[in-house]
Amino acid sequence: MEFKSSQQISAFLEEIARPMGIEIVDVECSPRSATLTVFIETEQGVDLDTCEKFHNAIMDPIDALDPSFGEPYTLNVSSPGLDRPFKTARDFERNSGKEVELKLFAPLKGKKFLQGVLTAFDDNSVTVEINGENIKLARNKIAKINKAIKFD
Repeated sequence: MEFKSSQQISAFLEEIARPMGIEIVDVECSPRSATLTVFIETEQGVDLDTCEKFHNAIMDPIDALDPSFGEPYTLNVSSPGLDRPFKTARDFERNSGKEVELKLFAPLKGKKFLQGVLTAFDDNSVTVEINGENIKLARNKIAKINKAIKFD
């Protein structure tokens, strides 16, 4: 089974999502399981009602787009989860000034896992404040960066 590109599907769905106050975070096409999953986010977070509302809003339009070239598929709409990695500039913008966790490919000062406040970013680097020190890291040195998860 083959799907249209994730970028093409995402761009199509943005037109429906934007007026609803929904952001398309990612689109995953899984030919093996014939599944198309759309990950969404809102400023208030995502709950089951939000997923259902968006799923209902895109069912007919996405069938008209024919993302699977006429083959049957399952459409899922989901929250990306608390620990999802940052992928887009919007992910970094949304989390600027907030605590983040970084997993590095190679140790920095003996550590492969860092936690600090995201203070700056661009296409090539990320700066985090750790214990009052700003540390600038090349993005290609970061295996994963996501929001720090705190349990109270």
